[in-house]
Amino acid sequence: TAYEISACLVGSEMCIRDSMNTVQTTCPHILRYLTAAVVTNKKRKTYLKNLVDVIEQESSYKDPITEFIEALYIKFDFETAQQKLKECERVLENDYFLNVIQEEFIENARLFIFETYCKIHSCIDINMLAQRLDMNGSEAERWIVNLIRNAKLDAKIDSAAGTVLMGSTQPSVFQQLIDKTKALSLKVIYIEREHARSKTRSAVAEKRDITEDGSAV
Repeated sequence: TAYEISACLVGSEMCIRDSMNTVQTTCPHILRYLTAAVVTNKKRKTYLKNLVDVIEQESSYKDPITEFIEALYIKFDFETAQQKLKECERVLENDYFLNVIQEEFIENARLFIFETYCKIHSCIDINMLAQRLDMNGSEAERWIVNLIRNAKLDAKIDSAAGTVLMGSTQPSVFQQLIDKTKALSLKVIYIEREHARSKTRSAVAEKRDITEDGSAV
């Protein structure tokens, strides 16, 4: 089964983490299979931090599967993560070893995007979320409803406003402090990225205006 395959692959996670030099010099392509294994494994949250550390250190190997994790958890770039998720579908479909877990990978990858996005926003526009998940609005709403029914999500849907309102459970004070610190970090990175993009667009527009003015003269 898909889970058995991923469990076997994740079983080598400790070896990969502890033998980074070997991975970097002789078999960096293993990162594709390690990433797919972590994403589809039931205990993925246990392994995710180590996986992100490995991908962050490894610069010689890139493919859409590893770049998806890099975009989402290192760069916090949702647009690139969405693009890479589309590319992941083609890679998984054509990979002899991974095509059996394609559906499970895509489903869990969407959940990763959603969970990360929820750490930044407490009220989420369903149409905006649908774009992040590469779905249409009705598909995204049904997907969120299923998450709520399966108790994987503390949230409610405001169909009239077309939004998802995240729940407000009360963890311990210590856990609240940790969660708020993480959320603040994500928001700072997100704002910095949007600001950088805005500056780039402004610079391009200014350069275009200068060029047009020069041509007019």
